[in-house]
Amino acid sequence: MSTRKHTALPKAQILIEALPWLTRHHGKIVVIKFGGNAMVNEDLKAAFAQDVVFLRHAGLRPVVVHGGGPQISAALDRHGIVSEFKAGLRVTTEDAMDVVRMVLAGQVQRELVGLLNRHGPLAVGLTGEDAHTITATKHQPEIDGELVDIGRVGEITGVDTGAIEALLADGRIPVVSSIARSQDDHHVYNVNADTAAAALAAALGAETLMVLTDVEGLYEDWPNSDEVISRLTASQLQKLLPELSSGMVPKMEGCLHAVRNGVHTARVIDGRVQHSILLEIFTDEGIGTMVVPDDIPVEQGES
Repeated sequence: MSTRKHTALPKAQILIEALPWLTRHHGKIVVIKFGGNAMVNEDLKAAFAQDVVFLRHAGLRPVVVHGGGPQISAALDRHGIVSEFKAGLRVTTEDAMDVVRMVLAGQVQRELVGLLNRHGPLAVGLTGEDAHTITATKHQPEIDGELVDIGRVGEITGVDTGAIEALLADGRIPVVSSIARSQDDHHVYNVNADTAAAALAAALGAETLMVLTDVEGLYEDWPNSDEVISRLTASQLQKLLPELSSGMVPKMEGCLHAVRNGVHTARVIDGRVQHSILLEIFTDEGIGTMVVPDDIPVEQGES
């Protein structure tokens, strides 16, 4: 009996520690950007699916948004299309866009929906094209003072959350591919998945935006230190943006957009850690970097 009590007690303590967070987040929408190593490592993919299903059964309403950089690059190679990047964005020709659409909606999304649905009839896949969920116009980045044409890369101009809200009301987990319909013509656009997740989080009035990355969070003084900033306000983040590495910019800009448009907290978390989502939402410590609106003092920011 004493042995049984000894082994069961830590489990009970873990569950009790989660109680305030379960209460606080009950019924709230959580938008999760799925990316990085968690997209390509089988164990991490399975753990991610478990986490999302756990959130759903714990009374939260998760929405998953994904891109698919590594898978798109591999597919373009197979089709003999050269991957070219300008201003940190993939140059997307008409031919490349066909491949992007096929990979995101037909491969990455299908796999993720399948992993989630091992646990029940929960996940439904859609792209930003469906029901006009995401609308975009052509994005032309500025390089050396000149606007550059990088093909069918979109800048989000509108979000219609109707289809996602209907799925959530039905108890489903929407899985959204980062493709947008064009505002101007009959084509589609490839949109940055971090940006898409942030736009959806804001439009849905989400409690939290979570962005999975391949780093521990936002470093205080990289590369001189690997100290992670655990919490910062929107204004503090705004000041840091010019110093960030190009890969972190869309993620942190997304977090900034989210908290400045009604989302209570935005977090960048290490997707290389199994069950990082649960650790971030349901424990006292948290494991990533959390961004809060300016009107919430950093020291009082809630996990």
